[in-house]
Amino acid sequence: MRDFSLSNEIVGDILRFAKPFGHNENAKKLNLGFGFIYYGVVRALRPKHVLVIGSGYGFSVVCLALGLKDNAKGRLTFIDPAYSFLKDGPFATIGGRGMWSDEEKVKNHFQRFGVEDIVRHFKMRSDEFFPSYHNLNLPPINLAFIDGSHAYKDVKYDFIRVLERSSKNTYIFLHDTNIYVRELIKHAGVKKWLKFIKNREEAFEVINFPFSSGVALVRILNPDIWRELH
Repeated sequence: MRDFSLSNEIVGDILRFAKPFGHNENAKKLNLGFGFIYYGVVRALRPKHVLVIGSGYGFSVVCLALGLKDNAKGRLTFIDPAYSFLKDGPFATIGGRGMWSDEEKVKNHFQRFGVEDIVRHFKMRSDEFFPSYHNLNLPPINLAFIDGSHAYKDVKYDFIRVLERSSKNTYIFLHDTNIYVRELIKHAGVKKWLKFIKNREEAFEVINFPFSSGVALVRILNPDIWRELH
């Protein structure tokens, strides 16, 4: 029988080193919050290819990758340009920590959780990554986690580009669906985009968890809808 990854020690390391922000976590109680959902969805769906767009310290990446590890199949593609709030300024990134600038350190970071052979990192923006998707010989997407630029146009871009490479019953997580202040000052557009796709019931099923920063899980019913969303 395979070992179960989510031991107290590993959960403690995730909270300490992968440093979740806005995932309804509680470090004192070893509670990963939404992280348990990310892990559980991977275990239940058994995806072959998971795509993650953006992460401060790799919380979503680690939780999803541990699910793949315990499934004993699948791989995870992680894209993040390694922008830093201090180096690149507030308009280039929100929450960026520059964690992903050194590939050796990236490998060591994921090695701590035993998923370094599952996770492949590309240091690039999504608008650089998706045009190269075919040349990178990547398979279709079964599960995605979108947490990159939160500007409405960028959330829309990432979502549609995932759709293009998906099939029916692909699932997409959208993080930060519950950040009202940033939405009000038009500094983010996740909630606005979620409201838009909720109205396309022929194409999407949506469940939203409006706690902490919020996360939504979207089931794709009609992946060809991307042609109408541009």
